[in-house]
Amino acid sequence: MLNHITIMGRLTRDPELRRTGSGVAVASFTLAVDRDFGKNENGEKETDFIDCVAWRQTGEFVSKYFTKGRMAVVSGRLQIRPWTDKDGNKRRTAEVVADNVYFGDSKRDGDTAGGYAAPAGGFGGYSAPTAAPASDFAMLEDDDAQLPF
Repeated sequence: MLNHITIMGRLTRDPELRRTGSGVAVASFTLAVDRDFGKNENGEKETDFIDCVAWRQTGEFVSKYFTKGRMAVVSGRLQIRPWTDKDGNKRRTAEVVADNVYFGDSKRDGDTAGGYAAPAGGFGGYSAPTAAPASDFAMLEDDDAQLPF
């Protein structure tokens, strides 16, 4: 069986980071996701507000780098969670349990550098490549003898 979902939308509020009794990080957030089809009576696209939850390092990453209004791509699974309201009625809530969360926009608002800077040490061992100065490049002649392979 397969339960995989990928959604892209904007955060409706800053993520809320909490910890379980044993100290495990969990971040909750909601994405506003426009539908690809259909428009309301004003000619605007319909929007779904989808609850998401991210655990452990993914939750810490989301709470640290995402804020209200930021575009995010969430990949994970759909989960239906039963709960009981204050009147004793049984309810069900659908939410996306995020396995991976990616930046969905190309740059931060007000960021003139045109991208994101990875934190010191990179993300999970990954360090963003740095651009080499233009002086490090040399033009090759059409002579294939100069190629190392």
